[in-house]
Amino acid sequence: MDILSLGSGGREHALAWKMAVSPLTDKLYCAPGNAGIAREAECVTLDLADHKAVIAFAKDRKIDLVVVGPEVPLCAGIVDDLEAAGIKAFGPTKWAARLEGSKGFTKDLCKANNMPTAAYERFKGASAAKEYVRKKGAPIVVKTDGLAAGKGVVVAETVQEAESAIDMMFGGGLGAPAWEIVIEECLVGEEASFFALCDGETAIQLASAQDHKRVGDGDSGPNTGGMGAYSPAPIMTEQMNRRVMDEIIHPTVHALKRAGAPYKGVLFAGLMITKDGPKLIEYNVRFGDPECQVLMLRLMSDLVPALLAARDGQLKNFDLRWYPDAALTVVMAAKGYPGHYNKGSIIEGLGAAAQIEGAEIFHAGTKADGSRIVANGGRVLNVCARGKTVREAQSRAYAAVDLIRWPDGFCRRDIGWRAIERE
Repeated sequence: MDILSLGSGGREHALAWKMAVSPLTDKLYCAPGNAGIAREAECVTLDLADHKAVIAFAKDRKIDLVVVGPEVPLCAGIVDDLEAAGIKAFGPTKWAARLEGSKGFTKDLCKANNMPTAAYERFKGASAAKEYVRKKGAPIVVKTDGLAAGKGVVVAETVQEAESAIDMMFGGGLGAPAWEIVIEECLVGEEASFFALCDGETAIQLASAQDHKRVGDGDSGPNTGGMGAYSPAPIMTEQMNRRVMDEIIHPTVHALKRAGAPYKGVLFAGLMITKDGPKLIEYNVRFGDPECQVLMLRLMSDLVPALLAARDGQLKNFDLRWYPDAALTVVMAAKGYPGHYNKGSIIEGLGAAAQIEGAEIFHAGTKADGSRIVANGGRVLNVCARGKTVREAQSRAYAAVDLIRWPDGFCRRDIGWRAIERE
């Protein structure tokens, strides 16, 4: 079958890497792709916001399945438009994608279905929001309702910091001014990323992971899109996994089916494991980035039949197998990220780094300049490795990092520290 993958980041490179080896894949395209994805697929120039252009390409090339990577086209309804044109697509509809597109929608869904989450209120104006913050005190969490590329959440340690976040969001500090914000209690515990594959009625558990959102070692500095991840997450025991499926994932899938908007695709639950058990922080409606990279390294089964089964409503008797090894990824970012950074710097040593045992390098913000690879984004490379333990995977990943010559890049040096402490 011929497959079109949409996206250009490390997540999409990992998905392309896994789909390319499937016996079902005859031809793999990716739009727009990056320099690494070009090794796995034919990259094509398409504007993902131009749904008509994507549909026209898919029809012209007789694409059998479109796999949508990022959240923006999902929330814009690209799956609805592809399916209406008779093209199979993996991912949720626009209505179901509100689980990520509107934090307020998800919080209300949790409340209506008794799913464990942080106490919250929704606000459309700054004055009422500030009054609520002063009443509740700090620490407290301020979130913009819509998409914000992973930067729409402020964990405020003081009331003043929360008020500044409110002004920033309503004032357009994340791009367009927020039309609504959500303010919620600050949960205490350990975060984990939980993934389930859904076909509208059935949900099956995928592997767990933990990511590192802060830019600096010791989980310091501002939030980012993610500076590294590892899988499995030790805190996600079999008992905890069952609780998440029973208390959060299954109620969500059933609620959306009852609402007439069955959820098909991957459901990514950002969790806080508290003393009372798992609580939902937020939903994402696609694979995490960089969590997808470690999941693909650990997935033993063929990915393509799983994506098809989710789209076709055939997960009821489906099962996936996973390597018992741990996997870890280190994000190499351009200096200045998540603030201002420069593009165009040359990256060398990738071939030598890939020779490290168990290592795999997924490109995120790269492009080819002749025979050279240059940086073309904030998060630029995902240097990954598998190992029998998280410590071994970490050691291999950093051995590969140290062979990459990129003076304009940086990375954290402590990815996986929580799991290694447990080991």
